[in-house]
Amino acid sequence: MAKTTSVASLGAALSELRQRVLLVDLDPQACLTFSLGLDPDALELSVHDVLLGRLPAGIVTRPTPDGADLLPATIELAGCEAILLSRTGREHALRLALDEVADQYDFVLVDCPPSLGVLTINGLTAADEVVIPLQCETLSHRGVGQLLDTVADVQRLTNPRLRVRGVLPTLFDARTAHGRAVVLDVATRYEVTILEPPIARSVRFAEAPGLGRSILTTASRSKGAEAYRAHARAIAGQDSGSGTGTTAGTGPGTGSGTGPGTGSGRGGPPRLPDGRLPAPPVARPPARTVGPGAAVSGAPV
Repeated sequence: MAKTTSVASLGAALSELRQRVLLVDLDPQACLTFSLGLDPDALELSVHDVLLGRLPAGIVTRPTPDGADLLPATIELAGCEAILLSRTGREHALRLALDEVADQYDFVLVDCPPSLGVLTINGLTAADEVVIPLQCETLSHRGVGQLLDTVADVQRLTNPRLRVRGVLPTLFDARTAHGRAVVLDVATRYEVTILEPPIARSVRFAEAPGLGRSILTTASRSKGAEAYRAHARAIAGQDSGSGTGTTAGTGPGTGSGTGPGTGSGRGGPPRLPDGRLPAPPVARPPARTVGPGAAVSGAPV
């Protein structure tokens, strides 16, 4: 649920900043749709109809209580992948659909399914940046390398502008050595930006979907809500006091943050979420700034 929670929370946080936001549920399980107060089983129209060219995206979008609009999903999306496989240009179906509504929004956030199939490729092909939510556990971090390989293929074949914004640590418990070790290993092994602050583990995240709202509404003053607000400010370019994260490693990385800098904004050198200094980074060009009509993909790991 880390990726779905991140998309819902970032969408609500960007809406608080008076940004026009569209959320796209690209997962047949429709967890994002359910989490935002809609019953997927009761919906007649969904992103399935949009991807197959039956309806324009503007007709299918629905408003949500936390401010963002939603392009919802239903279980029918599971059959959409098989249909798209037989179509020419299948990787561009979502991008073409979003082009019709791009001028109505400042940000589009895509919740991709937990697999690296045609639907996920559609999400990455439509995106300018990809955020990788990482549960701070050993088994979760194995998927980072696989996703980065897929991103490299997408950059080469369907979307050369795609950039990796960074890895977002979720379910993070600073009291455990294991969580800190996973974050450090990912930073050094894959040479990616670690987005700060990490999202602390909290039962509030599990409670919010049952109420059909994001944690920014159900637990507005919680550490998790404040962390997502900080990331939203960085994405929107409104965080002038700190950067979006730190980068570890000595080789060329796959991306960097788009905020005003890469430091933590506390006067000293940037640190990993556990307080340790990372290996010295090399100079890297900034990732493409997310602008009007761009897409940020909450891709799964």
